[in-house]
Amino acid sequence: MIHTTPTQEYRRTSHQMPGRLFKGLDAKVHSLIGYYRRRSRVLEDLTARAAQIETQAAELGKLSDHKLHERILEFRSRFRRRGRDQEELITDALAVIREVADRQVGLRPFPVQLVGALALHQGFLAEMATGEGKTLTAGLAAVLVGWTKQPCHIVTVNDYLAQRDAEWLKALYHFCGVSVGCVTSTMDPTARRQGYASDVTYTTSKEILADFLRDRLQLGGLYDPARRLIRRMLAPQSAAQDGLVLRGLHTAIIDEADSILIDEAVTPLIISAPHKNEVLREASLIANEIVSALAPETDYRVDWKYREVDLTDSGRQKMQEKCASRSGLWRGTDRRMDMIRQALTAREFFHRGKQYVVTEDKVVIVDEFTGRPMPQRSWRQGLHQAIEAKEGVPISDPTETVARLSFQRFFRLYFQLSGMTGTAHEAAGEFWQIYRLPVITIPTNKPCIRQQWPDRVFAKENDKWRAIVDEIQRLHATRQPVLVGTRNVAASEKLGSMLSERGMVFRLLNAVRHQEEAQIVADAGQPLRITIATNMAGRGTDIRLGKGVTELGGLHVIATERHESGRVDRQLFGRSARQGDPGSAQAFVSAEDELLRRYLPKNLSEYMRNYLQGNWPRKQKVAETAFGYAQHRAQRLAFRQRCAVLKMDDWIDEALAFSGPTVV
Repeated sequence: MIHTTPTQEYRRTSHQMPGRLFKGLDAKVHSLIGYYRRRSRVLEDLTARAAQIETQAAELGKLSDHKLHERILEFRSRFRRRGRDQEELITDALAVIREVADRQVGLRPFPVQLVGALALHQGFLAEMATGEGKTLTAGLAAVLVGWTKQPCHIVTVNDYLAQRDAEWLKALYHFCGVSVGCVTSTMDPTARRQGYASDVTYTTSKEILADFLRDRLQLGGLYDPARRLIRRMLAPQSAAQDGLVLRGLHTAIIDEADSILIDEAVTPLIISAPHKNEVLREASLIANEIVSALAPETDYRVDWKYREVDLTDSGRQKMQEKCASRSGLWRGTDRRMDMIRQALTAREFFHRGKQYVVTEDKVVIVDEFTGRPMPQRSWRQGLHQAIEAKEGVPISDPTETVARLSFQRFFRLYFQLSGMTGTAHEAAGEFWQIYRLPVITIPTNKPCIRQQWPDRVFAKENDKWRAIVDEIQRLHATRQPVLVGTRNVAASEKLGSMLSERGMVFRLLNAVRHQEEAQIVADAGQPLRITIATNMAGRGTDIRLGKGVTELGGLHVIATERHESGRVDRQLFGRSARQGDPGSAQAFVSAEDELLRRYLPKNLSEYMRNYLQGNWPRKQKVAETAFGYAQHRAQRLAFRQRCAVLKMDDWIDEALAFSGPTVV
């Protein structure tokens, strides 16, 4: 039996209840408050405090490790008591932690990293450029939380970074009297419980949200701590191990916050369980057979912007003819229409190498933002089975939802939330509106000298790809390293094939080849190196320049397309010219790119293609305007999708209001 005090029992499932988002005039006033919170004076104040920390460097440098450790223990004791003077101690405490980092990790935090740590402690979202040391910055702030013995979760984008960062900063935490652990997808409940028992825990957004939902399912009606205490008093023998792995939601520091809080927040996390449904499995095969006889434009029309398909009169007639002799669900008009639309959706919007890959006769979803496979996830409402039928692989059992929660709502459960990313100011309004996170831009330690070359614009996609290969070959002849970012797996494979035809050696990183991701990206700055990667692969990994590369102009980054979000473009270009290094970046675009096809009106897209084919002036300016407009429409649509997820949260709140305050 686990003996816990009432206070500890409450903390094991403690979190705050997120308030409703403001609307109308309240939302406008709230936006003004956000502008005030991220005013320039805030950065000036934090910079002044960082300068105060700098003044203590000489004195602390004279202390022996024993004396430094004694001072650490004093700070830890005072933070643990959470007295009124705690905030007054922050500057002195960070000065000591900085000295420890220098001695234990071998890295002395720059003044801008101290500014970042202060910003995280005060609940800001710190925009720090790629290569500015966000990992160490988070570690400085996490020690302050660890001293309070409240759980601190550092949330990053993948298992590798969670393990790497926890191990890398272990010496810092240990010297400061703070325990550190990590939680990854391969861990069993016992290992997870040990990871979360640490003062500071590194994990991913998907893992911690899934563990939160599993804890709720495990306890059911006993999730409320008061009920558990009453149960313990009335039936002590039933108070054995309850299976909880978390110990409350207090502080979260989000690394790569734009990816986790914005890009990945379009879809809620769902815990589901498989259940047998032979009818659906058979229907998926039949639906695939029927749609294979339907022709686009003639039998159905595709709305690329909203990713919808609609049958024409001809298509409806063919469907009725093919379903006339069938029984079961094919007798009902609405149900068979749903199956046909799902099969058409799988055919038109989901393609191997983009949204998924096929591995060992299984359809594996690919994260379009990171390029990483997600083997434990599946599409709902029969879509996964429709794609399996299209690919001719065995049809899996469908799943039913057991628990659901959006990332937006989950991270608002934390009492203290902060984050870091290289690209945040474009979404500053959304960060404030949804998460109450004011964005503050931290200056770089050294001036950025990256050369941003003008976009290369083409009318046809094939012409663009040939030009990309020509440019890679030209740069390779000078020994300058090149990193090429592609939108998806299929594009990376296509470019790899074209380079192979010309006899060029390269390293390819995508959802199919992801095992050595971090090392491949880290080595991209070596002379003569050609690296092809999906746009977000290797995020969080520094690229250091090899010997002699500085004289060659540094790392050159090529974007093969513009992304729906300008933030992702900036993140890719930020791979070069880190910490004052030289570097350059350029995008290659065409009028046939998916961004224009999906988000520009059809007539405008055709006009663009014709305009770029002709010998007209100001092609560059027209293309920049068109791509900027398409990105704006894409981001607006994505924002509306995230708002729809939030509305679903509100609807669930209202529908289940009778179940009391434990509903989140």
